[in-house]
Amino acid sequence: MEVKFNNRDPVYVQVMRHFKEQIAKGVYAPGQEIPSRRELANQLKINPNTVQRAYKEMEEQKLIYTEGNLPSCISKDEDVLKGVRHELISEAVHIFVNSIKSINAPLSEVIELVQQKYEEGEQRD
Repeated sequence: MEVKFNNRDPVYVQVMRHFKEQIAKGVYAPGQEIPSRRELANQLKINPNTVQRAYKEMEEQKLIYTEGNLPSCISKDEDVLKGVRHELISEAVHIFVNSIKSINAPLSEVIELVQQKYEEGEQRD
């Protein structure tokens, strides 16, 4: 597992975002085990307390669950998983819309260009 950390956001938030992105991409399936807190800390070369905080937050958001002494797993709740994808898309759209509004681009032109670029990306995949 590789995470590129930035200096702007707390590391535990970046760890959570990484898991959300992996879930949205389908890398992690519902119910799939994730690395232990200690394993992940070693893999990412970060403090185990940071991983503990990220896992605690993800458990509070019902993104992961831990039963007893068993490994933590990705949620099986479809609404939670759809919510993760929606959250990531909404964040990206918000940033995009704000940057487009700053140059007063007409919505029709923006939509046309977005559709064109999106379709170009599909053809490359």
